[in-house]
Amino acid sequence: MELFLKYPIDVQQELLRRLVGVAQNTEFGKQYDFKSIYDYRTFAERVPIQQYESIEPLIERTRRGEQNLFWPSTIQWFAKSSGTTNAKSKFIPVSHESLENCHMKAGKDMLALYINNNEDAGLFNGKGLRLGGSSAIYEDNNSYFGDLSAIIIENMPFWADFSSAPKTEVALMSEWETKMKAIINETVNENMTSLVGVPSWMLVLLNGVLEKTGKDHILEVWPNLEVYFHGGVNFNPYREQYKKLLPKTDFRYYEIYNASEGFFAIQDSNDSSDLLLMLDYGIFYEFIPMDQFNEEDSLAIPLQEVELNKNYAVVISTNSGLWRYLIGDTVKFVSLNPYRIKITGRTKHYINAFGEELIIENAEEALREACGKTNAEITDYTAAPIFMNGREKGGHEWIIEFKKPPENIDYFTELLDNALKSINSDYEAKRYNNMTLAMPEVHIADQGLFYNWLKQKGKLGGQHKVPRLSNNRDFIEELTSLKQFDEVNK
Repeated sequence: MELFLKYPIDVQQELLRRLVGVAQNTEFGKQYDFKSIYDYRTFAERVPIQQYESIEPLIERTRRGEQNLFWPSTIQWFAKSSGTTNAKSKFIPVSHESLENCHMKAGKDMLALYINNNEDAGLFNGKGLRLGGSSAIYEDNNSYFGDLSAIIIENMPFWADFSSAPKTEVALMSEWETKMKAIINETVNENMTSLVGVPSWMLVLLNGVLEKTGKDHILEVWPNLEVYFHGGVNFNPYREQYKKLLPKTDFRYYEIYNASEGFFAIQDSNDSSDLLLMLDYGIFYEFIPMDQFNEEDSLAIPLQEVELNKNYAVVISTNSGLWRYLIGDTVKFVSLNPYRIKITGRTKHYINAFGEELIIENAEEALREACGKTNAEITDYTAAPIFMNGREKGGHEWIIEFKKPPENIDYFTELLDNALKSINSDYEAKRYNNMTLAMPEVHIADQGLFYNWLKQKGKLGGQHKVPRLSNNRDFIEELTSLKQFDEVNK
């Protein structure tokens, strides 16, 4: 790590040259004449920015047995992307190089950083509870797909399996609710020292553990539990619930930023909200300023040109053969020496129906403030625009499932609205005197609404998550049709 911390741009430029060199004789490499690419400028001019739809034909050919299309080594594994509730699945190629030099390497670095910061850690005196997705075989040939977490578990070295729970056959069970019961039964009597998983689903598991054992908090079940490595969704809406489940002042939370396409960043110090961008995992980074974002027609910049506190879409080229691939995430840099980031949202998960440019980061911060002032706790939420109708103003509609609802939802809504105004000047301008946007409408969902919605779609567990913001009303209309919420603020 010290090498890329000291020479970040050199490391990235050398990495790009190596990736292009390795792939020069692939079908993709020949199409764009990788042999004659010697610098970043030529690479950026010649190779187009791509979304999944553009590379899907090559991926499907690889899934059916063809090789050397976009990466020279044999690719048998595909991470089934499950970041949203969209019906269409994405199958992201995972090469041997990516498994070893990105995902596995990141797991070791994550542990090394934690141990380095906590020299008295007892992490290895017990087991780590891993909560991942399921694995399945693609019947027509010898290629496999599953959640990224399942692929990693399948390919773990034997020594790592000894220190993890549940056992592999339980960890890879496909039926989510059956798997949760099996995990609880297997782990309640183990000495668990760490947790790894998505916060929303881990919360379901931990509450199941308390229900099974009759204990008041998790440390009564696992007294030596000391750290939770989490990622996948913003942790802030769940933080207070975890503090109650894990009432230990020195309990550690470490955020990681991994996706089907690669492992990107790790929290590298205690009690931080910043993530160190890992520059030597076989991933070359580019960034598109979101104020100039135009999907595949955007102009990207290399790492050395980024600025602090500016919102960027992330573009990657990887050692699995993804070339200038737009992953759909947005980040901002909070430090340039070293390069540290915060995840701000998704390129498609925002509300900008009226020029308000509301992103997930804004929503999470506003909800945190409103919950803090009303002593409320949120389980899940989603929001969408209310489009103008005749003389009626537009607005935002929220469906929020609370673990602990506020005493006065009108006051909560007012606090949420005021927080959004203070955080986002565009939102504030559109809310001025209710000229464009009316007061938000907030609905309290019945318990289990979002869980049942995901279950109905066959998307329980793993990295499946509720879309927080949408610029259309598709998701919110589906939820509304379930008729499981109480209307307020009409």
